[in-house]
Amino acid sequence: MELNVIYEDKNFLVLNKPAGVVVHPDKNHDENTLVQGVVKKFPEIRGVGDDPTRPGIVHRLDKDTSGLMIVARNQKSFEYLKSLFSGKGGKDGIKKTYLVLVSGSVKDGEGVIDLPIGRSRKDSRRRIAGRGASGKLRGAITEYKIVKRFEKFTLLEACLITGRTHQIRAHFAAISRPVACDKIYGGKNPACPAGLARQFLHAWKLEFVSPSGAKMSFEADLPDELEKVLGELR
Repeated sequence: MELNVIYEDKNFLVLNKPAGVVVHPDKNHDENTLVQGVVKKFPEIRGVGDDPTRPGIVHRLDKDTSGLMIVARNQKSFEYLKSLFSGKGGKDGIKKTYLVLVSGSVKDGEGVIDLPIGRSRKDSRRRIAGRGASGKLRGAITEYKIVKRFEKFTLLEACLITGRTHQIRAHFAAISRPVACDKIYGGKNPACPAGLARQFLHAWKLEFVSPSGAKMSFEADLPDELEKVLGELR
């Protein structure tokens, strides 16, 4: 697969991942993954990390989520960046901001969702925020503010204070505002604007201090298909 590399230095890469691409091989996907593309273009990354199936990977995006990802190019940078994503980076941790279209009207102009997340008792693919979760619950906080209101949907900026699996999707489903066209969290008939074929979730901005100590900020514009959806909403 072709990589959209928007930044590279000796320590890390910043990629713009398209929707539909799996980050690393698993039991259901073993070809055309992001990791395979990374290793092909940057073979030195093959031995970086703590899992040979995920070389250089310090965080993930779901298959149908687009946007920014960081990949470490050496072990020292891997450990440093992993600590940022695990919330151990202190005041100089990483700030991750997404653009997300949710179903329905969000009442307040901005807010915070502070609900612990655990696994679903009924569906192994899902995470549950609050009641109904099984196993160990992990604290999860999402801050959001409204970008634009539509008749049946709301466009938000969502900032992850923590980084749990499916955090944005589970949190907004928990407040009855699931991500538009989310086939796992949106119920049997998820609300989908015309022309949208995947969940409307895009990793838009990353801000952090690099392994060399420089303050870094990156943005990835919405993909054309998501811009088109917004242009047709009222």
